[in-house]
Amino acid sequence: MSEGFVRKSTLKEVLEDIRTGRIVLVYDFDEREKETDMTIASEFVTPDILRKMRNDAGGLICTTTPNKTAKELGLPFLSDVFWNNRDAYPLLGMMAPNDIPYDNTKSSFGITLNHRKTYTGITDGDRAFTIREFVSTVFRDAPAEDRIKELGEHFRAPGHVHLLNTTSKLLKTRHGHTELCTALMYMAGVKPSATICEMMGNDGMSRSKEEVIEYSKKNGMHFITGEEIMAAWDEFLKETGADV
Repeated sequence: MSEGFVRKSTLKEVLEDIRTGRIVLVYDFDEREKETDMTIASEFVTPDILRKMRNDAGGLICTTTPNKTAKELGLPFLSDVFWNNRDAYPLLGMMAPNDIPYDNTKSSFGITLNHRKTYTGITDGDRAFTIREFVSTVFRDAPAEDRIKELGEHFRAPGHVHLLNTTSKLLKTRHGHTELCTALMYMAGVKPSATICEMMGNDGMSRSKEEVIEYSKKNGMHFITGEEIMAAWDEFLKETGADV
């Protein structure tokens, strides 16, 4: 019964939900984290969406940035910031993320930030505003130097919105939720940033795939797996020639 529901959540339905600002549920792989993330196009984030993520998912709310955009604007991986400052702070070098059990690449965490117009930055309203303004800024049709200046003028770091940077050659070197969910945004034709949150269970562990499928049925959300996204992504690259 559960597997039947998975088959009914077609890629077309998932992408349509993304285009219309709805949450979709993305499971990675049985051999990886075995986790499902609530996922939405960052441009559609609202305080109500973040409240739902907090209450129904409960993991860490993060916002993705494509690798090319991050490099263009100087948004670093946090692990690189730490590594480059290891002479001043030796412990940062000692704590390098080189032993992640489910991943052969470094952590996807980028910097954290708040919009300068927020107060504490942690409220649902503050975080939703920061996310929407961040996405509007980084994907604005303007030279990189203008967007960099805008980021400096309108955002402060550190803050309460956690950025995640994808690896280069999307889904070729890393297959985490950062990459899977960003790929969905490209395929949906929205701004290529996803806001995501791991779905946790009442036992303190990640919610199982079966539990998430039941949740998706009760809440009218579409569920898609990493395998399905990977297959669709290869076809998308062949058809579009996209270089991301």
